[in-house]
Amino acid sequence: MTAPKENQTTRRRAPGMSPEQRREMIIRTAIPLITEYGSAVTTAKIARAAGIGEGTIFRVFADKDQLLQACIAEALSPEHAIRELDAIDVSQPLPDRLAEAAEALQAHMDRLGAIIGSLGHGGGKHPGTVRGAGRDDSTTRIRAALAELLEPEEATLRRPPEQIAALFIGLLFTQPRTDGEPDLTPRELVDVFLHGALSGSAE
Repeated sequence: MTAPKENQTTRRRAPGMSPEQRREMIIRTAIPLITEYGSAVTTAKIARAAGIGEGTIFRVFADKDQLLQACIAEALSPEHAIRELDAIDVSQPLPDRLAEAAEALQAHMDRLGAIIGSLGHGGGKHPGTVRGAGRDDSTTRIRAALAELLEPEEATLRRPPEQIAALFIGLLFTQPRTDGEPDLTPRELVDVFLHGALSGSAE
């Protein structure tokens, strides 16, 4: 008896893939499509992009809403940002370390903002907002990774590294938009954070 076309396609493109690996592959494929189309994206479109049959999606997700929630959870995950923070060379001067950290964290927030923002549009059913322990845990882990970058200067810091890290994150993620003025670059933001608002020539 001939196997269904979907199974043939799945075996050809994802041989030996476990359900968990298939789930991760579907999420990775879905995230950019959700960013582009919002919650109006169809599971058929996601399946085509992943090179699988649509029914394969529903072997690992109960429905489309569960898939959307899984994609939000992935976007909220701090793992990629933490790996980038951990990879920063602590032998660099502190301004360089913090500038690299700012770039990594801004990229993380841009990715999260894109997917959360897109789910507010597109005419489909919104799966809701992820709140609570997941978001709090993400923030705590990112703050701890950033605090490690500050520890070599602990003796010269005015406050403990964890508190300085929290202040830096607060400044980074709450920059107000000013008409006619470009946003601060990571390097400029670090300079203001470390040296205040006064210019070097001010008394």
